[in-house]
Amino acid sequence: MMKTLTLQILPDEFSIWQLPPNTPLPKIDDSSFWSVTRTPEELSVVSIAKHAPPEESKEAGWRCIGVKGPLAFELTGVLASLSVPLAEAEISIFAISSFNTDYLLVKANQLNLARTTLERAGHTFTN
Repeated sequence: MMKTLTLQILPDEFSIWQLPPNTPLPKIDDSSFWSVTRTPEELSVVSIAKHAPPEESKEAGWRCIGVKGPLAFELTGVLASLSVPLAEAEISIFAISSFNTDYLLVKANQLNLARTTLERAGHTFTN
């Protein structure tokens, strides 16, 4: 497992929303964080809360913890070193991986507990 990761808390609140699988990709007009995953069953989008359409199925009230990267593809245990202590603290996560790094979303009301839990597991925060 990873010994220590440097983490940062992104400043905005996020929403996770769902669209039918054949929906065209949404237009998000700024360069803020967002992630899209299409499967045969759905199109899932993670975005800053203000971009989530009010009429769509969504889960609001998330905050995002990012791992300072880039991380080498050969690294193992990155998500485990984060998700295991959070699971033991009964903190639900929504994980996203990008080419450079990993992100964990936690409910906003559990952000402070998540930070404390990850610091106790040996990780550090830049903010």
